[in-house]
Amino acid sequence: MKKILSIVLASTMALSLAGCGGSGKTETAAATTAAAAAAASEKGSDAAEAAASGLDALDPVTLTVYSPGNENSVPTKTILEYKKLVEEASGGKITLDAHHSGELGNDAEALQSTRMGTIDIIFAGTSGYTEFYDKAKILDLPFLFDTAEDAYEIVNGEIGEKIFADLPSTGLIYLSEGDNGMRHISTTNRPVHTAADVEGLKLRVPTSQMYLDCWETLGANPVALALNELAIALSNGTAEGQDNATYHLVANATYDDIKYFSFINYMWMGCTMAANADSWNKLPAEYQAILKEQAKAAAKYSFDTIAADNEAATQTLKEAGVEFDEAPDIQSFKDKLGGKEYYERYANESWFDQDILDAILGN
Repeated sequence: MKKILSIVLASTMALSLAGCGGSGKTETAAATTAAAAAAASEKGSDAAEAAASGLDALDPVTLTVYSPGNENSVPTKTILEYKKLVEEASGGKITLDAHHSGELGNDAEALQSTRMGTIDIIFAGTSGYTEFYDKAKILDLPFLFDTAEDAYEIVNGEIGEKIFADLPSTGLIYLSEGDNGMRHISTTNRPVHTAADVEGLKLRVPTSQMYLDCWETLGANPVALALNELAIALSNGTAEGQDNATYHLVANATYDDIKYFSFINYMWMGCTMAANADSWNKLPAEYQAILKEQAKAAAKYSFDTIAADNEAATQTLKEAGVEFDEAPDIQSFKDKLGGKEYYERYANESWFDQDILDAILGN
């Protein structure tokens, strides 16, 4: 693609100068220069690109990158994209040895291995980081982001850097924040349009106090269950609904008993890419810059991939007879929680940061 763009650019430059009334000599010089630039770009071998970037004098390096997910999961697709992006951007000077599908352990095990240096770079659910890095818990608060697109811009900018500023104390370096889906609500026995519709609803949530707090405040009866228990719970009535991203229902086969789905956008889930601090500090600054820049590009890839997966999942659910509420009364949920005052209940928690919260909500 770079070669094609270079050739087009060269041709455009030549035509543009000709169209501006330059002399024949100027036109010839411009065309010659443009053609030379295009030819140089065409020759752009990995070695030439590396030399142009000032990487030719640096030693090649191989780093291990890992996603605990299976080969079809978005995190695994993302690290494979990251591998491609980094190797292209470095002209082959950085090689990423990608592993996935539980090869190097589950999320908790892999995060520990990355902190120890057995794994160089990991891409795993942000919730797993909260087990040893409290400041990431702020991202588990409800109604922080209106859309996943908003989440991408915010968490991969200055705010995300502030949230993860102290991550080096855990042995990790923050690289970027990818997508793990926006949580909505789906039910077996009633449509949900306003907050009043969840009153008394037996709703399955992850085993997290913050999720329980949210739904108890909304008047539901949240039931904390592991994901592998969800399908049975929906079938036997232990749970009457779930709070999950659209594609999660299909990917995890938890929609057989679901009849209604509402896009309430109440909680966004992240997937964090981080590097082992010792491995990172041994790298030249040029390599660090490439890894950081391409980590953000890979994060965007994860958002785009989940968006596409959500569209496909929505179609699957509609074909299965699920009724969708595309425009529920989201404000009623925010009002029932008490607006911004809801967050004050966590003001004394070690992870709570009012400045960061205000910055997120102000975007």
